[in-house]
Amino acid sequence: QVQLVESGGGLVQAGGSLKLSCVASGRTFSVYAMAWFRQGPGKEREFVAAISWTGSIIKYADSVKGRFTISRDNAKNTVTLQMNNLNAEDTAVYYCAANSHMRTDDQYDYWGQGTQVTVSS
Repeated sequence: QVQLVESGGGLVQAGGSLKLSCVASGRTFSVYAMAWFRQGPGKEREFVAAISWTGSIIKYADSVKGRFTISRDNAKNTVTLQMNNLNAEDTAVYYCAANSHMRTDDQYDYWGQGTQVTVSS
């Protein structure tokens, strides 16, 4: 089992930045691919970014490319999502997820409880 706890959400003005963090506990963090998903109001959950267990492979949704950066620190069991130039469309609950293999659909084995990001225009 892997437990995931997100933090760093909040209210930010359009054009601003936020950094989300996800701390993992339980089984060995370094063997899992990690990802961020989000679910906006009235929308389905969507893929945002993913990173392989080595950090050598990274994928982003087209909607966040060039604005968001995913990274991980296996020594600290942490994955982060730096979000810059935020806009109202980024308003959502953001979820951290872990899986034995990196993928861009939501078939991840473990999920955090989510953290709310609200962007005011």
